Parts: sequence; structure tokens; C-alpha cells
Amino acid sequence: MKAQETFKRTEKKYLLERHQYEKLVKELEKYMNKDKYFESNIMSLYYDTPDYRLIRTSMEKPVFKEKIRLRSYGVPDADSTVFLEYKRKYKGVVYKRRTFMPLSEVDTFTSGGQTEPNNPQIEKELRYAFSFYPELKPRMLITYHRYSYYGKEDKDLRVTFDDEVTYRGYDLDLSCGVYGRTLLKSGQRLMEIKIPGAMPLWLSRLLGELEIYPASFSKYGRAYTTLMLEGKLNGGDQKDGTRPFLQAI
Repeated sequence: MKAQETFKRTEKKYLLERHQYEKLVKELEKYMNKDKYFESNIMSLYYDTPDYRLIRTSMEKPVFKEKIRLRSYGVPDADSTVFLEYKRKYKGVVYKRRTFMPLSEVDTFTSGGQTEPNNPQIEKELRYAFSFYPELKPRMLITYHRYSYYGKEDKDLRVTFDDEVTYRGYDLDLSCGVYGRTLLKSGQRLMEIKIPGAMPLWLSRLLGELEIYPASFSKYGRAYTTLMLEGKLNGGDQKDGTRPFLQAI
């Protein structure tokens, strides 16, 4: 399987209302092509400590922050390929490294067991992360529907739009399917602009004309904050010792 495993880029997020999205996409297609996998359903399972150390640190906006997650495209079964990702951000630049494996091997890998090797260096980094944070376990599952574009002149320029964003802190298994609470308001979409360098002038112009401005927005952070403020966040594992949970709503 050939898949990109390393990424280095700047990522900017924007929260769009329906009218902004519709106008922007009409103009965007003059400069960008639809990705080969234009539409995708993404599931991301975030790992964290019992006290949610990774997301709490990230929300403090430090110079360095990190996230560890398991991602699938569509609802996987035991034999489906999934991606274990280690995402770090330093001084505004995102460094993402990932390896892939069947869903059935993930628990073995994250608990320190041996699995079929893919990229030894990246897997070594991930194993170190799981040993450095020995209580890392699934804490939040976020799903969304994504539309992806890439630049006609610069293929490394990518723009994505996410809608139908849901989250849950129970049933923390990708194979359980897509359901949970809605994260965005009706009609809203989360846009991400991913660039290796400076933003093109045409794109800066479009954003200015449509009054689209950067937004500090983390799907995991928003889900965590919502449930914490509602008093529905439970740290630690369940009494049976299996997985942490949030009260189902």
C-alpha cells in the first residue's frame, strides 16, 4: 500500500457559514482541482491520559504541542487498514508522521506488542510516545465528512471542508460506526488550508473579499471543553478496566 507517511506544513483553520462556503467554493474551483478522493468520511480516535493531559496542554497554546490519534476512512472492520498518527506542532508548523496497519493489530501495537513492521523509524517514535505516556488510551472519537481540493499550480496546497462533525467519548472503537453529538451549528463548515510555505495572493484576496478570518478551532478541544463544562467528563478507566468513557448523551 502506498500512502504518504510524513507531512510538514502550516495549517490554518476557518469556520465558515453556509453563504461564505458557497461563494468561496465557486471561486476556488478556478484555481484548484478536486482531490482523487474528493469526498471521504473520516473517523479519528484520539488517545490521551486519564487527566486529558495532551488536549489540556494543547489548549494552552504552547510553543510545542502534540496529538496521537488513530484514523480510518470510512467505518473499518478488523482487516481494514487504519493509520496511527503522531501529530506535533512547533512554532506554528505541523509535523505529522503516521504508520498503517490492520485495525486488528492496533491494540497489540499500542500495548507494546510486536506487529508486522511498516516504517520502523515512525513506529519507533510512536512506541516511544506510548511508553512516555504509559496511560495513553482512547478518550474521544470524532467523525466528519470531508471535501478535499489541491492547487492546480502548487499540488502541495490543499484546502479541505468538513461538515457533519460528530463526537462521542463512549463506544471508543472505530468499528462501532458513525454517531454522537453534533459539533458544528447547522450550515457551518470547518475549512483547513494546508500550505508548505506562504499563502497564494489569489487565496488571500478571496478570503478578504468574503470576510473569512482564521479561527482557533480544535475538534477534540471543542468536544472536550463542551463535555467538561457540562460536567459529563469522566477521567480514568471504567471499573472493568477496559476503556475510559464519557457519559453517553
